[in-house]
Amino acid sequence: MVSYVQATRFNAHVTINGVAVGHMKPEQALKHLSELRLKNDIYIDKERVINGKNSVATFSGQDLSKMKQIFEKQKTWWPSFKTRNFSLMPKQQDTYRSVTLKKQLEDKLNQLNKQRKAPKDAYAYLSDGVVHVAKSENGNQFDRAKIMEDYEHQSYQSVIHLKRQFLQPVTADSETVQKEKSTLQALRKRQVTYTVQNKDYVLKADAYIKNASVSSDLKLKIDSADLKHKVAEINKKQSTLNKKFSFKTHSGKIISVQGESYGWALEVSDETKRITKAFEDSKPTLKAYNVYGVGYSTYGIGYHNTANNGIGNTYAEVSISEQKIWIYQNGKLVLSTDVVTGRHDTQEDTPKGLWYIMYKESPSVLEGSEAGNSHYSVKVDYWAPFTMSGCGFHDASWRRNWKKDAYLTQGSGGCVNTPPKVMKTVYDHLEQNEPVIIY
Repeated sequence: MVSYVQATRFNAHVTINGVAVGHMKPEQALKHLSELRLKNDIYIDKERVINGKNSVATFSGQDLSKMKQIFEKQKTWWPSFKTRNFSLMPKQQDTYRSVTLKKQLEDKLNQLNKQRKAPKDAYAYLSDGVVHVAKSENGNQFDRAKIMEDYEHQSYQSVIHLKRQFLQPVTADSETVQKEKSTLQALRKRQVTYTVQNKDYVLKADAYIKNASVSSDLKLKIDSADLKHKVAEINKKQSTLNKKFSFKTHSGKIISVQGESYGWALEVSDETKRITKAFEDSKPTLKAYNVYGVGYSTYGIGYHNTANNGIGNTYAEVSISEQKIWIYQNGKLVLSTDVVTGRHDTQEDTPKGLWYIMYKESPSVLEGSEAGNSHYSVKVDYWAPFTMSGCGFHDASWRRNWKKDAYLTQGSGGCVNTPPKVMKTVYDHLEQNEPVIIY
């Protein structure tokens, strides 16, 4: 008789999902579980955080095979009074528990955490050139991920009991912080060779990076204030925009000519970002890229010219006093010719300074105004402007006075009038972005 009972019924102190099923057959135990009403209250330790909606367990005949598996696990030859608890989840999904109640718990944890103190992780940082470690601070916010994981693994009981688990800070002796320290220490040893035109500047991190931090994925974030000051210093020293150029005229005289549209400068903010990223990515060399200028092209004309004090060896020279131009290519004079520049007595002089050929157009129609003519529109065969105000080289078939003093009272509206018979040659020897020195 004992053997039969033992072979067909659960031992005395067996529970499933916290419900006693001792002395029951598997079929009886399953029926008992299926009649169970679930309160669905959720406790974290002894504190009830969710007052759930009552529901009925969703056990059915589909769960009998698993019930029999539990029965086989607990079965002993002789009656056992050992307390044993097993878990059984119904095959038919309980959407209230898996969706609704779960969402309520997530929302509740978020709500509770808003009133609780978050822990503060320890972290390494660079300050005034020295690597420091900020200490961690404990908090009392719930570890939502771990508590929700605990919820997923809970037995299918009427009331759910979860462990109180708190978020733990990253401590100063953790592997994470040690890696942050190593990353910052490695940064201190880096240097970037920054090339502007043909000049190299060796920028060392220990000189120009005083403050930095490291993100959770070990990406550096550098305070670039000192780097920006250095780039501004380089720009002030080496840029040519709005500065004076030393120039040797055709006669051998050294003059100083003011840069107008010709010249370049560094975009300090953009270049600082590039250098900062080079340090962050451990890139040892970097060439200047972001330069700007003024006029028709804002790129920065002349950046690639380092010869002849930054003007280069291909240029046009215009002497107002001599009323003549000289065209040089690669340092060699290719032509010179008499011209007539802007009218002097009406203060329409061709503007002095260092400009550049903006573009070339043949033929072209010139429109503008000048003394005694409020609006004109004339056709020319060749046009090469060098100022945004409309001054440039062009032929002037209408001109009859080509004398040396013509510009004083019968000059142009500011352009360089060039004799038609030589204008094509002049035009052919001018290049876009070519410097034009006018003095």
